[in-house]
Amino acid sequence: MKNKKPLVIVDGVRTPFSKMGTSLAAFDAVELGVAVVTHLLTKTGIDPELIDETIFGCVSQPAEAANIARVIALRSGIPREKPAMTVHRNCASGLESMTTASDRMAAGHGEVFIVGGTESMSRIPLYYSYQAAGKFAQLARARGTMAKLSAMAAFRPADFKPIPGLMMGLTDPVAGMNMGQTAELLAREFDITREQQDQFALESHNKAEAAAEQLKEEMCPVYTDANKDGFVLGDNGVRKGQTIAALQKLKPIFERKTGTVTAGNSSQITDGACALLVMTEERAQKLSMQPLGRLVDHAYAGCDPERMGLGPAYAIQRMAKSSGLKPKDASVVEINEAFSTQVLAVEKLLRDMRLTIPPKTLNPLGGAVALGHPVGASGARLVLTALKQLHHDGGERALISLCIGGGQGGAAWLEKI
Repeated sequence: MKNKKPLVIVDGVRTPFSKMGTSLAAFDAVELGVAVVTHLLTKTGIDPELIDETIFGCVSQPAEAANIARVIALRSGIPREKPAMTVHRNCASGLESMTTASDRMAAGHGEVFIVGGTESMSRIPLYYSYQAAGKFAQLARARGTMAKLSAMAAFRPADFKPIPGLMMGLTDPVAGMNMGQTAELLAREFDITREQQDQFALESHNKAEAAAEQLKEEMCPVYTDANKDGFVLGDNGVRKGQTIAALQKLKPIFERKTGTVTAGNSSQITDGACALLVMTEERAQKLSMQPLGRLVDHAYAGCDPERMGLGPAYAIQRMAKSSGLKPKDASVVEINEAFSTQVLAVEKLLRDMRLTIPPKTLNPLGGAVALGHPVGASGARLVLTALKQLHHDGGERALISLCIGGGQGGAAWLEKI
């Protein structure tokens, strides 16, 4: 169903994407979100009073910033009378923020929105088991020396071993598999070799390296005391001069004996944020703003959690039925590179669906294997990258899509204005 109030993307900005534990590790998810929202407000000159709502995606929402979208909005100078909401659809949270705004517009619940996503994967906390937490609680309640000693005596060495929150978040509780294991499953079922995966990863790095200056057009600087330059200006996950030989030296990390998925042909664990200014087309005209593009259609689809990487194919298929548009109609196709094998499997499944992607249109500036995947922000980043690429190369339409942990896919058609 066509939106009677089509959403247009006026502009957007993202931070550089930095590998976990490196140049952006000193920033939490709130600070990363504030960096892009404040820069976007300044860049566009939009009056914060005109913002009807802020909608931001975040997967690992920090305990100290409940409803992180609200915290980001207030710290960015958006009036307190303007509401804010955090959305969470795993890897597609950044896309969900935009499509939620579109639904709001269609229902007449706002015309101007700040949307996007943020993720500090460096700040995902460590946890302790339920049993260990209970022992800590007993120790806190103990009164007197003997009671404290008794509570302390109940601890065992295993109680002090933390559980990485990152690994918990990357493991599907229904399938009982981590995301890398789902990628290995696709490699087997779609007969995708290690060599094919490494070649895909090589091309991702090579394309991103060649497009480094163009990609910087999407970014705002992030000022920091953490490095000698005082600021972060570019993505740091792209391996310059990457080679097949270097990729082939890496060992499988999810199935060590028979696996083919390595750190080199998987997306990087990354910190970053992205923000977009979106509004109804009518409001953009009244404000004399020239948008980058409009949202034509979007869809979400479910699939087997064990094969979550196939989600994009089902979402793209659903849009082919609703809009009549197929991948061949796109000048740019951006499929988030959760894993090399995952994108290759999606391509194969789409061919079976008679929805073939022309090779030259797929991820022309590289993807998450090279740039990184700050999970809450990636969906918004794909929108920004695709629209910038349309304007750079003169194309008319872009198709973006992401697989979603838990067995879903999200996709959207965008059109240049």
